[in-house]
Amino acid sequence: MDKAVAAMQDGISARQPTVAAIGARRKARQRRELVIESGLFLAALVSVAATVTILAILFSESLGFFKTVPLIDFLTDTLWTPLFANPHYGILPLLAGTVVTSMVGLLVAIPLGTVSAIYLSEFASSRTRETIKPVLELLGAVPTIVYGYFALLVVTPALQTLWSDLPGFNMLGPGIVIGIMILPLVISLSEDAMRAVPMVLREGSYAVGATRLQTAWRVVVPAATSGLVAAYVLGVSRAVGETMVVAIAAGQNPNLTWNPMEPAATITAYIVQVALGDLPHGSIGYQSIFAAGLVLAVMTFAFNMLGHIMRKRFREIY
Repeated sequence: MDKAVAAMQDGISARQPTVAAIGARRKARQRRELVIESGLFLAALVSVAATVTILAILFSESLGFFKTVPLIDFLTDTLWTPLFANPHYGILPLLAGTVVTSMVGLLVAIPLGTVSAIYLSEFASSRTRETIKPVLELLGAVPTIVYGYFALLVVTPALQTLWSDLPGFNMLGPGIVIGIMILPLVISLSEDAMRAVPMVLREGSYAVGATRLQTAWRVVVPAATSGLVAAYVLGVSRAVGETMVVAIAAGQNPNLTWNPMEPAATITAYIVQVALGDLPHGSIGYQSIFAAGLVLAVMTFAFNMLGHIMRKRFREIY
């Protein structure tokens, strides 16, 4: 009996890992974790380096532009004709076109996107949600040039049936299409934010007699405000940076107007227009591309900072 117990103990001891083996496994795990951490750090470093490089190029090329064009004239002049014999370099017409088309798109995307997200999060069945989500993702995968021709050949003629004096190139049609284009982004992020709201909040609302609609509007939406703001900010950034839709359907005539039913040019449309030309490197016309791009980068940065502040504020409230 004692021999059997001793033999069993010897077998168990033989199967137990030694201290050296445990140390080797720990070192191997640490090496794997170090490789993973290094890869993640490298990915983050590449992202930061790319952003810094883009900003450095914009600043360096714009510096030569502002040596020729005073900053005051750039910000206050109401004409943008850098390629004319008598050039003017006022960014206001391009800025107005960018803001108007973006605002029209947001007026379409934010209400429809929020309502659709509420439906998918709070009312739709799992089967309906699994059907609609891939369709939205497919809508987001459509090339922007297709949206541009859709705005020019479908949306604008449809709007002309309502307003007969609407010109063929205008900001209203492209703005609506931009709203449709960013709709999947707003819906997806908003729905994710609402589904992240703890179920206990919904159950508490139901316990005091609230309906599903009341719970959605008065409990879920306020609790998900931080995520909703993030979705809206990303939508704004996408709308401001849109290129092909406005280049095709809004016209390329810089026109200082806040009327969406008139043609205009945006910052991105001007960059596309000039970048395809034969301007010599280092010329004032070439450098105007980077000055306009710098304004676009500042706008995007301002919107992101505003969104960060609002998210932080709503996160503290709720």
